Amino acid sequence: MKIHEYQARDLFRKYGIPVPDGDVYHSVDEVKKSVSDDGKLRVVKAQVHVGGRGKAGGVKLAHNKAEVIEHAESILGMDIKGLTVEKVLIADAVDIEKEFYIGFVNDRNTKSVTLMASAEGGVEIEEVARVSPEKIIKMPVDATQGLMDWQARKIALQLFSDPKQVRQAAAVLVKLYNLYQDTDCSLAEINPLVLTPDKKVLAIDGKMNFDDNALFRQKEIVAMREVTEDEQKELDATEKGLSYIKLDGNIGCMVNGAGLAMATMDMIKLYGGDPANFLDIGGSSNPEKVIEAMNILLSDKNVSAVMINIFGGITRCDDVARGLVAALDVIETDIPIVIRLSGTNAKEGLEIIKETGLPTVETMSEAAKKAIELSTK
Repeated sequence: MKIHEYQARDLFRKYGIPVPDGDVYHSVDEVKKSVSDDGKLRVVKAQVHVGGRGKAGGVKLAHNKAEVIEHAESILGMDIKGLTVEKVLIADAVDIEKEFYIGFVNDRNTKSVTLMASAEGGVEIEEVARVSPEKIIKMPVDATQGLMDWQARKIALQLFSDPKQVRQAAAVLVKLYNLYQDTDCSLAEINPLVLTPDKKVLAIDGKMNFDDNALFRQKEIVAMREVTEDEQKELDATEKGLSYIKLDGNIGCMVNGAGLAMATMDMIKLYGGDPANFLDIGGSSNPEKVIEAMNILLSDKNVSAVMINIFGGITRCDDVARGLVAALDVIETDIPIVIRLSGTNAKEGLEIIKETGLPTVETMSEAAKKAIELSTK
């Protein structure tokens, strides 16, 4: 689960991490009514769950209220990487002497939370890692002890030379780690953490992601969730016992088992196609799940063909076939469907499918090639 920058800033403030004053606005009228004409330098920032806002024109500096309104008008409704901007953060601008990056992330390699820091702040940390990996400081954090004060100071000393700034930065590191742990984060970063000309250390942008498996104990965090239409589909699928993740391709996939689903997507890519989703119906032999799965697949406007790849173990192929027939009885669609059934009761399932006139194939490669072919017609 992701939250917006303004929500991350609220959490930072709650944990004592210094941030500039600011508020979020959903319309130009709100901006006109609420922003004072005090001559303050402000920054107007689009609030969307995607990076690269500045390059897209979603972050602008305003010297007065008139410019704040002008920038809010241009940013609200803007499309940034396929997402529509529905709210803006308007915050006090900060004079910046130097920018830094700090963050915590779950690291599978070290099997721990890892602290990352860099003097190269204000740019995407992935780009720094690609171009200059030596500029990123990494330190695994012992889960039994947490981030110790001396460890925070050790990292801060590699970013700052002045003892006062070291103490400020170390305090921010400890507070960010505590926030990370308390809210079951999978990522918490401040980018940039800045040093101002008057030698204050401030967090002027933040990003936080949370472990979906721990949300049951994070009611405050769940209340911050703002889901897109595609994310809502994923949540609805989970409630129905399906595992669904939307992708950018045009070939819808329905598979039983995560491993087979990954192999199916790989097969589609191998033959030049693009999968539109990951969809695992699981090991149940419940035809209703097939109906729900088809509803989800066909609701994606990008899907131009569907590949169904079932290997019957616990899942019975004839039950999947019955569910598919039932789904097509209630869902009107002209999208071509290719079916491959193998394993438990595959023969019976194929007999049911043949009565519908839908194309069936014997192998995964045939199914992928046929789905790609039909998707272009």
